[in-house]
Amino acid sequence: MTWVVTSKQRFYLHDSETLLDGLLRTGHDINYQCREGYCGSCRVKRISSSHSVDYPFEPLAMIDEDEILPCCCRVQGVIHINHEPVIK
Repeated sequence: MTWVVTSKQRFYLHDSETLLDGLLRTGHDINYQCREGYCGSCRVKRISSSHSVDYPFEPLAMIDEDEILPCCCRVQGVIHINHEPVIK
């Protein structure tokens, strides 16, 4: 089971639910466009995580080392994120 911690709340992801889907399900205001890792509009800051974050395929959007794309990343364990939009 994966736990997600934001400044708004703590919640768990359902089986096979993406981080983006979990954030939307729990009422977080997340900007997104593609759900495929192309545009990068959903990027959030990863504050900490108990496991590494990986991607089933390499996203095309450029992200910093402390950023993740909730539309297509895979998370496990506990992850703490800043869900406020990242301004570039």
